[in-house]
Amino acid sequence: MKMMVTGATGKLGSKVVERLLQSVPASNIAVSVRQPEKAEGLRARGVDVRHGDFDHPETLTAAYAGIDRLLIISADGDNDTRIRQHRAAVAAAKQAGVQFIAYTSIVNARESRNFLAPTHRATEEAIVEAGIAYSFLRNNWYLENETSTIQAVMAGAPWITSAGTGKVGWALRQDYADAAAAVLAGTGHENTVYELSGPLLTQEELAAAVGEVIGKPVTVLQVDDETYAQRMKEAGVPDAVVPFLVGIQRDIREGTLEVESGDFAKVLGRPVTPIHEALRQIVAELAN
Repeated sequence: MKMMVTGATGKLGSKVVERLLQSVPASNIAVSVRQPEKAEGLRARGVDVRHGDFDHPETLTAAYAGIDRLLIISADGDNDTRIRQHRAAVAAAKQAGVQFIAYTSIVNARESRNFLAPTHRATEEAIVEAGIAYSFLRNNWYLENETSTIQAVMAGAPWITSAGTGKVGWALRQDYADAAAAVLAGTGHENTVYELSGPLLTQEELAAAVGEVIGKPVTVLQVDDETYAQRMKEAGVPDAVVPFLVGIQRDIREGTLEVESGDFAKVLGRPVTPIHEALRQIVAELAN
């Protein structure tokens, strides 16, 4: 059985491949990447490295040839761009005869009002319409997304948020990667939907956990979206990124990531990494 990971040199994809290499022969693993030269390390370890670019659909059918099980990791960009790219990937998978697609979606994708949801809703629909067996890995939020905020509070800054009392199911990127690898290499996952959320926490609860890990209290500063945007600009966040961050804060405030589920443990066969342990890992990396 040949399995493939797209975006395998990215932050999530690279962790998925590393996990697969611990349990699957390298000869059974292929990766599809825009720049194959960046995956030479994987090729040297016996992984089948292929050129596949979501922006150039003509590369994808050849990249997916002979692949039985495919993990499509959602691309970056605006919704319209990502929908176009993902539909091209699904069409190529169907043409290549792929038998199973796992896709990294977002929690509650079909009903969510989250501003990122349209991409994932459209991609899920495209996969179902293609008639290919699937597993939708509806990821909540990477704890690593809060790294810059954690770094700031370690330096004495307050935890700034406009998310109010909205809750998030944060988990480490490694946990999401482990889940994806388990589904891609496992059995019995055909036509499944997994809502992958860690324990739900508010901003205050996460900040308190950070304080316990770093050994000093963290002040939480609740602001409105306009003030949050201004604070992000003052912190050096590029202007183009600020609306994205504000949108996430708004969507958290409105409850779009407040999805409680035990699917993580079901897929992983173990509990999700506890929040304090996960935070200790991030703080340790920041300290190095």
